[in-house]
Amino acid sequence: MHSYNQDQSLKLFVVMSRAMQSVTKRVEEDIKSYGLNPTEFAVLELLYSKGEQPIQKIGEKVLLASSSITYVVDKLEKKNYLTRKPCPKDRRVTYAAITEDGTNLMSDIFPKHRAAIDEIFGGLELEDKEDMIVQLKKLGFHAQEL
Repeated sequence: MHSYNQDQSLKLFVVMSRAMQSVTKRVEEDIKSYGLNPTEFAVLELLYSKGEQPIQKIGEKVLLASSSITYVVDKLEKKNYLTRKPCPKDRRVTYAAITEDGTNLMSDIFPKHRAAIDEIFGGLELEDKEDMIVQLKKLGFHAQEL
């Protein structure tokens, strides 16, 4: 019985990984259709939904190496989608803030992006999605605790 459980764990890992690859590929194709790469989109989406952020903290929030953050912020600044602002309280800290152009872009593309994601997950009923959210959280928390 024990080895069957191990076989199913392995099978689940493979199926979940393949599904994630397929979903990620489709989501990235959608993002690229707006002329952004996934990292640029993640940074803009963070600033759009949460307001200005210390550049040093952006990496943690969008799961990006801090070395890449400066590069992405530079690229978005050149495109006039965000601007750097010094922190008045601490000169060592610089904030990234979305510009009017960035806000207009996200107001235009974010609803389309949400609809695209909904379509990608269209193979599942609402109830399936809700069950999977619970199950995957359970799995994630367990894996973190090991």
